[in-house]
This record gives sequence, structure tokens and C-alpha cells, in this order.
Amino acid sequence: MKNTQKNLEKYADLALTKGVNLQKGQGLILNAPLEASEIVRIIAAKAYGKGAKNVHVEWNDEMLSYMKLKNAPMDVLTNFPKWKADGLEEMVKDGYSLLTIYGPDPDLMKDVDSERIAATNKASAQALTTYRDYVMNDKVSWNIIAFPQVAWAKKVFPNRPEKMAVDKLWDQIFKITRVDQDDPVEAWNEHNKTLRQAREFLNEKQYRKLHYKAPGTDLTIDLPEGHIWHGGSTKTNDGIEFNPNIPTEEVFTMPHKYGVNGKVTSTKPLNHGGSLVENFTLVFKDGKVVDYKAEAGEDTLKHLLETDGGAKRLGEVALVPHESPISQSGHIFFNTLYDENASCHLALGKAYPTNIEGGSDMSKEEMNEKGVNDSLVHVDFMMGSEDLQIQGELADGTTEPVFIDGSWAIDFK
Repeated sequence: MKNTQKNLEKYADLALTKGVNLQKGQGLILNAPLEASEIVRIIAAKAYGKGAKNVHVEWNDEMLSYMKLKNAPMDVLTNFPKWKADGLEEMVKDGYSLLTIYGPDPDLMKDVDSERIAATNKASAQALTTYRDYVMNDKVSWNIIAFPQVAWAKKVFPNRPEKMAVDKLWDQIFKITRVDQDDPVEAWNEHNKTLRQAREFLNEKQYRKLHYKAPGTDLTIDLPEGHIWHGGSTKTNDGIEFNPNIPTEEVFTMPHKYGVNGKVTSTKPLNHGGSLVENFTLVFKDGKVVDYKAEAGEDTLKHLLETDGGAKRLGEVALVPHESPISQSGHIFFNTLYDENASCHLALGKAYPTNIEGGSDMSKEEMNEKGVNDSLVHVDFMMGSEDLQIQGELADGTTEPVFIDGSWAIDFK
């Protein structure tokens, strides 16, 4: 891999500038695996150089997490430390930005009882409800970037030696995130402009429903009145522009929680809690999953759907054209941050309140009345392909193509 150090510096700059858009005097929460210590230090140095008042690092070690999930008693797994939740909540209330470095081993937890993983995830989600509220309502800026740990790199490039696999994955990351370009920040300005044009077109259209058809998929999704499409950069309540995901190729909104009917089939593996769910189908009636099956990881899917009442309903509908650079790479990344930006996708669980007019100020009762789903989980899964057709139904009942053969059927430029 050429220019590794230079690209790492550019990657760190991009995460701080176009990702969280760190402001002078602001704090930064940095979630990262131990293996990412080099880039963590680069990011921290640059953050302090931008005037950050504090860089708080939350280190994680996948092997220690694995040992705990395998061996700790269930009453430990179902109790998330209150002191930790309180500390994170205190920082976001103080305006800290949140940057997550993500690249887990897709297979690490495959021999862990899925019930134990589900219990741990649920305990964490319950304890971090307020913290997640700050993130999902864009009360603070936040961003996720990837880091190629060895196990992940070997999963993507199984026939390469470890170092070569890691180098090749870095090359893909730098290319897909536009870091390999002379001016990544300007490249992202242009990319955000394109996504803004798409979302503005869709917001003007205000489709009443979308009808998806593809092999194994025949699904109708109602969109609530006043829904808002987002994509690319967004803004905090204080007007700070940021990009939640690097990379991102999607525009997204919320479905009506009671208006999803039909069958959908996944097109890429879902890595959930360290376990892969592959080749699965979901059947919806009046917004709720009433049947499901998976060729692999069905227990993981079962426990996900049983997290709470909202986990069986959809919280996001996202459109990604097949010609996205991630799709065109030809690789399955076994990593939702990347695979979701290669494919149209949906999300089980909580909807982003910002995807409907006035959503951030709604009570739970008002959100339910408007069709906004609530849950402890928000899990994206990929269901797009070059065979996907999407029809949009307008308020007057007429229909028009939105996607043909996996790509935009409309010219929003």
C-alpha cells in the first residue's frame, strides 16, 4: 500500500472535518478497538490541534468481549454499568462529538449463544437510551469510520496473507472514502451536493408509498405524511454540519410503522453482534414481521426480532444505486457500514425522529400516532441488487418508477 502514513493523516482529517466537524472548545468521545491505536493517536493529536478541550477514548477489545460473553453469568450480561452510561450521557449533554472507529471480526461470536448476545445488546440499549437519543436526534455531531482489523481483512480477502489482506482493505477504504483523491474534503463537498439533490427531489415528491420488486421480494412500504428524506451531511440543533457515516451513498427516510406489507429477501450477509445472518427473508403484515427464515444465523435473527415490540417493525428505508462505488468494488465487506452503502436497505427497529416534520419534539404517543417506530434497536439489512425495481405512488394514486434495474429511474440533477 502506497502513501500509508499520508493517507492515514488525510483519513483522520476527513473524520474530524467532514465527519464530526469538531469545533474549537468542544470535547470528543472516541470509540475504538485497541488495534486502531495508531490512528487514534493521529486523530487525538489533530483534535487537540483544532482546539478540542478533551479527547475521551473508549477502548474496546473484541477478545475480552468474547470471553465475557462466553463465560460471565447472565446476571452480569444483563446489567450494563450505570456509571459508564452516566459518564457518556454527561459528555453528550456537554456537547461532545462522537467518533466511532469500526471494523469487527465478522465471525468472532459465531459460537456464542445468540441469547447471551441479545441479552447483552438489550441491556446496553436500555442503559444508553438517553445517550442514543442525543445521537439519533442529531443533538450532537457523530460519525463512524472503518478500521481494517486483521480478522475482518481476512474475511474480505481470504486468499491473501494477513498483511496483504490488511493493505488491500486499506486501499479499498481509502478509495471508497475518497481519501485517495488530492482533496478529500472538496470531494466530499461535491458528493454531499449530489446526495442533497436526490433528497430534495424526493422531499418535493412526497411519495405516499414505495413498491419494491426483485427476486424473493415483493414489498409495499407506506411513507408517513410529512416524512423527510436525509442523505449525506446533516446539521445538529446548533447548526453544525456533519456527516454521520464515512462512507455514505444513501438517501433515507422512515416508513410508516403500520404500513409495511409483503415479503423481502436479503441480498448481503448481516453482521449483527458478531454473528452473521445470511440469506434471510421477512414477511410483513400491517408493518409487523409475521414470519421469517434464514439459511444461517436464524437464532440471531430470532433474538433480534424479539428484542422488543418495535424490533419487528421497520424504522428506515434507504435508497442506494447499484453503481455506488462500494457496489462496483465487487466485494462483500461483511460490515454494515460498507455493505449498506452498496445496496438499498431497510432497518428493523427505531426510526430517526429527524425523518419526519417535528419528530425531535414529539412525545412517544405522538410518534406512534404519526407512524414513527420506536425500539431499543436499529439494525440495517441489505436487500437491494441490480434486479431491484421500485415504483413510487404519489398522493393522487398515480405511480412512476423510482428505481429501474437497481439504479435511479429519475434525473434529480
